[in-house]
Amino acid sequence: MIDVLVLVLLVAAIVYMTARLKISPFLALLGAAVVGGFAFGLPTADIIPTILTSFGNTMGNIGLVILFGTMIGLVLERSGAAISMADALIRVLGTRFPNLTMSVIGYVVAIPVFCDSGFIILNSLRKAITVRARVSPVAMSVALMTGLYATHTIVPPTPGPLAAASELGVVDNLGLVIGLGLPVAAFAAGAALLFASALRNRYVELEPQTEEEARNERTYEEMRAAYGTLPSALASFLPILVPIVLICLASVASLPGAPLGDGALATTVRFVGAPVIALVIGFALGVALLRGKGRLEQLNSIVTGSITVAAPILLITAAGAAFGGVLGASALTDVITEHLTTLGLGVFVPFVIAAALKTAQGSSTVAIITTAALVAPLLDTLGLPGSTGAALAVLAVGAGAMVVSHANDSYFWVVSQLSRIPVATAYRTLTPATAIEGVAAILATWVLSLIVL
Repeated sequence: MIDVLVLVLLVAAIVYMTARLKISPFLALLGAAVVGGFAFGLPTADIIPTILTSFGNTMGNIGLVILFGTMIGLVLERSGAAISMADALIRVLGTRFPNLTMSVIGYVVAIPVFCDSGFIILNSLRKAITVRARVSPVAMSVALMTGLYATHTIVPPTPGPLAAASELGVVDNLGLVIGLGLPVAAFAAGAALLFASALRNRYVELEPQTEEEARNERTYEEMRAAYGTLPSALASFLPILVPIVLICLASVASLPGAPLGDGALATTVRFVGAPVIALVIGFALGVALLRGKGRLEQLNSIVTGSITVAAPILLITAAGAAFGGVLGASALTDVITEHLTTLGLGVFVPFVIAAALKTAQGSSTVAIITTAALVAPLLDTLGLPGSTGAALAVLAVGAGAMVVSHANDSYFWVVSQLSRIPVATAYRTLTPATAIEGVAAILATWVLSLIVL
């Protein structure tokens, strides 16, 4: 039980350093790996090699995947494709059910785009539909926020779920994670949508705008015009849809029984469906959306911006893997196995850990990566064996990383400030909405585990 106590103290230290002292999660996780190596009694000569091997393997396995996933999101943002996708969904869904429309738009856009960026991009659209439909602006903000959140924490190629898939050893079978994640995310977003709908005629009073905010505010039409000619809807969706289809086809080709045979077709499908190749193809389709002069400069700016965004995620992911490598090399797995095997908690263990970390320190990405590192050695013990079990663990971790968004979460402030929601109202609406969404996601994951395991 001493090893368990050491684990609890290390996790508490990570939370304290990241949440209270504002130390980089990269340093906190790497420090925990080194301290844990000594505390768990690993041979001194093995501590640094264990950390370096886990760190390097993760960077090699997931580095380019996260980078190109980030690049796709940024090119969709810079080219106006995210706006074009939103327009297309409005044409299909209309504005008769405005909360549903915003939730679906968020659900789709956040598959490649970070939820913070997605809300900033779509905020003008949210305000325009709110005025047109005469519904509560708070309800619309909740619908958009939770729609974005659903796929952001659960569905690759968003970096968080990608990192979890790498930590849990299922990155080569992303099609399975995507196939299971899309309906779970949809169910979670639907539960949050019901909560948003209950607010339809409530909380109509917002914080007044300052004169500077009023001067700088742009209407949705002005924002669209700033992009010039928007790419077509089909071209806008292709950078998302093509990689997902290719990854899923590669997963089908790798199934037992070889549904696509063992010839050139199967080999080709497995090659183009490898996550990094599929995302390179998606990025190439996204680059084709860039318009105007200086396309090379735009491309270079997107690459540079993507590296800036992806680098911290990559380092945190690799540091989390180093921490997980130390845990896996210790006797902790055997100790926990003795106590967890008979409990039958399954997917609820990663959910609870991720929810505790998310609520304590605010970052969904840090919660996802840290939890994945903690539970990776325990998948068989938790009754989550093989690729299917690991994929369910990814979903459970993502579900926990939604619970709950409050004052220590930057996304909470992005939504509340852009929506001009008073802080007290935000606590009564945004925070419980993320709690409902996360609980719905883990319940859907649990039901899936009963079916597929």
